[in-house]
Amino acid sequence: MKLLFVEDEPILVEEMNSYFSSQGFVCEQAISFSQAAQKIHNYRYDIVILDITLPDGTGMELISGIREKDIETGILILSAKNSLNDKIDSLNLGADDYLTKPFYIEELSARVNALYRRKILKGSQNIHFDAFTIEPFSKKLSYKKQEIGLTRKEFEMLMYFLVNKERVVSKSAIAEHLWGDHFDQQDNFDTVYVHMKNLRKKLSSASGKDYIRTVYGMGYKFSC
Repeated sequence: MKLLFVEDEPILVEEMNSYFSSQGFVCEQAISFSQAAQKIHNYRYDIVILDITLPDGTGMELISGIREKDIETGILILSAKNSLNDKIDSLNLGADDYLTKPFYIEELSARVNALYRRKILKGSQNIHFDAFTIEPFSKKLSYKKQEIGLTRKEFEMLMYFLVNKERVVSKSAIAEHLWGDHFDQQDNFDTVYVHMKNLRKKLSSASGKDYIRTVYGMGYKFSC
């Protein structure tokens, strides 16, 4: 899962980044309205954790931009003000949840995971396709109850394909989603190919089917 933290408090940003990175999330940060707006325009995120008060604007103004780009992106508002009006306004604009500062990082984690289940997994604990079962939070894949060993990046790649099922996704989009916006294109394009080859082999070895199709000059499409 890919997160964007829009927050101008360095200590809080570092705490969130450290915690969620240790949980296997791909994390990026923006410390200002302008920086956040640029990232939201250029990249896609599963969940945006958004502070209301920023040095050069308000987080409220970013919500519509996120929603216009991707209706499925989860938006969790952070605010130092326990204001009913702010909560109502942010939810009416399209935010999914609201958390007042100060908070325990464990509570933020629980809300992020709940939001992920609701928005990305459509309320399910597990994902099923053909005879495969994916357990997103334990990061396990099985075929007819037989576990298949995936590396962390192979698992993240599979999840990315499932979220974008039947869509053509480019190598650059895959690399950016798995490594963030500071990836080295040549190295990570090669790495994308290696992970793709291994994931493809593991899925086809279990099921006898090839779910990942190369679309010449464009990228890859996952069909099941």
